[in-house]
Formats: sequence, C-alpha cells, structure tokens
Amino acid sequence: MPEVVQARGKSQEQTQRIAAELMEHTGRAIISSLSPDGWQELADEFGPLVAAGSPESGMLVVRRPGHEPAPTGGSVGVLSAGTADVPVAEAARLVAAEMGCETPYAYDVGVAGVHRLADPLKDMTIAGIDCLVVAAGMEGALPSVIAGLVAVPVIGLPTSTGYGLGGDGTAALLSMLQSCSPGLVVVNIDNGVGAGATAALIANRAAQKA
Repeated sequence: MPEVVQARGKSQEQTQRIAAELMEHTGRAIISSLSPDGWQELADEFGPLVAAGSPESGMLVVRRPGHEPAPTGGSVGVLSAGTADVPVAEAARLVAAEMGCETPYAYDVGVAGVHRLADPLKDMTIAGIDCLVVAAGMEGALPSVIAGLVAVPVIGLPTSTGYGLGGDGTAALLSMLQSCSPGLVVVNIDNGVGAGATAALIANRAAQKA
C-alpha cells in the first residue's frame, strides 16, 4: 500500500519537500487534502511529472517515468450518490488505481434517482468487481441499498454534504453504521483515501486467489 502525504496541516513548502523526497526514493508521490490553489501550485512545480488527480478531489499523483502502477487484476467499483460526493469518491478511486486496480465508476446514482443505479451496477457485477466503494452524504442511504443487492464487500464512504442537523456527514455516518444490510463496512467522514486503500487490498487479495 503506497504512502500518502496529507497536505492538510502542512505548509506548501513542507508538502512539496516531502513529495520530492518520496519521488527520490520510490519514484512516486501521492498527495491528498490539497486546496485548489495548493494543488495548482504543486502541479506547476512538478510539471510533466503530474500523472493523475484533480483540484476538485484535492488529490495529486506525481511520478517519474517507469514507475506506473502494475495491474494486479483486482477491480474496485466506485459509486457516488450525488455530484457533490464526487470529489471524495474520486479520492477513493485514485488510490485504488494507484494500487493497481481497475476502477470502473458511476456518479450521481443516489436514491433520489435510484433508477440511474441499475445499469452501472449490473455492468460492474457482470465485469466481476471484487469490492465496491459507495460515497453518499445527506442521509447516507445508498450504501445500504447496494449492499442488499450485491455479493461483494461494500465500503460505505460518508461525505460531509447536507444541511441542517447532521449535515456535516454525521447523519450519513450514523445511517451507514446502523445499516441492516450485511456486507457493509464504513470508514470515517470524507475518508476517501482509507476507503480506496481498503477496497484495493480486498480486490488485490481476491485477484491473487483467482
């Protein structure tokens, strides 16, 4: 599992220095929790070494040539309930991809328009995904719905999207923890990195056993 540098709480200079040191020793650096301005500054600094990420997700991957992740055969599906959940879902998808997994995804397939879920979930199931990461804010219902429909592990990823009491992601987190659907486990609010890493560990282990 690759080391991930969390930019939050660090100065831009510290983040850049740590990323450069990782590049020197491993050929790659994965940086999370960047502000849009911080993302752009680092992207400008590393230039052609930028390999993946986006300002919206706060994730940035820089690597030297020849250090691309080797495909493992594992497959992690990533779903988001709403468009507002996409940045956190993308963090999970990027980490899983950097761990060698295929990462099919579908966004904005939540319970408010649950008919949009059927086709992508069917496609992922037929393709043989090993694990699913499902990001949702508000009441956090989507992971429970999906865990009741599939025969693979589901990782619930609560996001801090919503309003009023519990709108900081607390309602989504508690809803997922109280799910009556078996096969659902939950990470902390906005922990896309943790969700992606865990899903990739599951998928890669399944690929080894296949």
